[in-house]
Amino acid sequence: MSAEPRSRPQRRRDTEHRLTHDIDVWVASASADGAPYLVPLSFDWDGEALLVATPPDSPTGRNLATTGTVRLGLGHTRDVSVIDGEVEVLEIDALPQQRGDRFAARTGFDPRALATPHRWFRISPRRIQAWREVNELPDRELMRDARWLV
Repeated sequence: MSAEPRSRPQRRRDTEHRLTHDIDVWVASASADGAPYLVPLSFDWDGEALLVATPPDSPTGRNLATTGTVRLGLGHTRDVSVIDGEVEVLEIDALPQQRGDRFAARTGFDPRALATPHRWFRISPRRIQAWREVNELPDRELMRDARWLV
């Protein structure tokens, strides 16, 4: 028997907790011709956007730069936050040093120091959904058009 459904404000708090404390996120992208690709990447959340880094010639790097859209999955299948976002591509030296240092400290790796060139991908959430069980599906949408609903 599943637990009582959480309120939407509680789901928002739980999602913001994950954004603040989780280190890795599933990144789902697609090529221009629709071929899907899924990979886990480390991220940092600054309260407005997620920052990830990957080589520009990787499937994810190519897909994000080409389509400008992404779907992210935080958490487990029975406690998930799904984020649809818009992607801004930034060269590795485009961020202030403090922002890159924060990413490196939080994730445990510094893409600025790697031999393989990386780019930053700044992901701004447009839609966020969160649910645990089927009883939370009716009220799963927490953000729409980049605006929190709760």
